[in-house]
Amino acid sequence: MNEFFNAFTAFGPDLWKATTDTFLMVGVTMVSAVLLGTPLGVFLFATSDHGLYPRPILNRVAAYLVNVLRSFPFIILLVLLIPFSRVVVGTSIGPKAAAVALSFAVIPYFARLVEQNLRDVPKGMVEMARACGATPLQTVLKVLIPEALPALLGSLTVTATGFIAYSAVAGAVGAGGLGDLAIRYGYYRFETSVMIWCVVIMFVLVQCTQLLGDWLVRRTDKR
Repeated sequence: MNEFFNAFTAFGPDLWKATTDTFLMVGVTMVSAVLLGTPLGVFLFATSDHGLYPRPILNRVAAYLVNVLRSFPFIILLVLLIPFSRVVVGTSIGPKAAAVALSFAVIPYFARLVEQNLRDVPKGMVEMARACGATPLQTVLKVLIPEALPALLGSLTVTATGFIAYSAVAGAVGAGGLGDLAIRYGYYRFETSVMIWCVVIMFVLVQCTQLLGDWLVRRTDKR
């Protein structure tokens, strides 16, 4: 037990740096999910056969691209995007580079969740809005998204907790964060206590994220 707490004292600055790197990666990823994944999910829903603006060909093309991106194992996607990350953020290693790959992975993932959340909104509410003269855009912004907001927040919570784990996987290729620290010290240098601390911090991050998400869902649920 003393060895466990001594490791925290000795590696405290490294653990803090790794935790902030993880926050950076996951934070950028969630912003990408909201800003890019949500519109893509709305597009997939709106252009489907029973959507607000049916466009079968566009829908099939977008769905195919989404499925292609989702089919890549994350570690392979991370390696494939190294040249692109270097162009975008000026480096191919570290949390900034990993955030680029994580964003590519999260956008199609979250888009599918958004699409499903919008499908679950009662059709009667959509039909009533259209009967009152609402345009498709107004229907999305004033009916679909407000009604689906608790489900959307729940999906975002699930996405965030999952991509905290993805950020640890990124540590395998020098992305920084808790995964990188666990590999460098816990695996290569046999510092088991450091690995345990990384696991404990990851556990706390996931639990806090889930609690925050559950609270937001309860606050926005009108039922």
